[in-house]
Amino acid sequence: MASSAGYIIASSCEDIIEDQHWLTSTYIMFAVPYFVYDIYAMFMCYWYKLRVKGHEEASAAPQHMSSALTSYLRREFLMVLHHVVMVTVCFPVSVFWRQGKGDYFQGIMFMAELSTPSVCLGKILIQYKQQHTLLHKVNGALMLITFFICRVLLFPYLYYVYGRYASIPFHMVPFTVPWHCNLGAALLMAPQLYWFSLICRGALRLFTGSSRSQRPRPPTAAPKEQQTDGSALPQPANGYSTRSTDHCHSNKM
Repeated sequence: MASSAGYIIASSCEDIIEDQHWLTSTYIMFAVPYFVYDIYAMFMCYWYKLRVKGHEEASAAPQHMSSALTSYLRREFLMVLHHVVMVTVCFPVSVFWRQGKGDYFQGIMFMAELSTPSVCLGKILIQYKQQHTLLHKVNGALMLITFFICRVLLFPYLYYVYGRYASIPFHMVPFTVPWHCNLGAALLMAPQLYWFSLICRGALRLFTGSSRSQRPRPPTAAPKEQQTDGSALPQPANGYSTRSTDHCHSNKM
């Protein structure tokens, strides 16, 4: 939905600074409640996983809601921070501070969600222990490509487009635009680079053959060390884990 809205907005703006589209602010107003709800939904999924996923995990899981909340925030800090920033910073900046300018750039930002379907499918395949399948490998390659194009190259592209608009060289754009634009782009790009590095590590393991040992196996009792150090707890809700069995999923923009 975000990608469709972004395409409609971007394709309708001939002047990338001055042209406006009604869908820009409307979609932002629609998306803000989602980010608020998603924080709550991710925590509730985490909480109920601790209750139902097996005796070994239950014995290592926090037993009280407050402890579970602390554990959840510790494990999902980056994703929760991302959602909070979207609501408290990006929302007022996009709706009020821009004063109706730059709808084209906002539309391009929405199109970053093109990478989300492959990220989500990768997480689902991991949860169902399908890492050994061809579908998982094909989806992993697609996720790597789409995430790189839609979320990593996104920001250089925005600088390139503005450079063409203002008739200045690409390398001079950061020195021409206001400092807070550079700061905002850097803060938004930083988590994308981090998540992309985790995806690359997972893809390297996947395509160098280490995933061949990940075929489903009969359940066995977890070692006591695993039960006490928390490694048996559910995977992070965002799916970006450095463990060998978890290399995909995303954050939402």
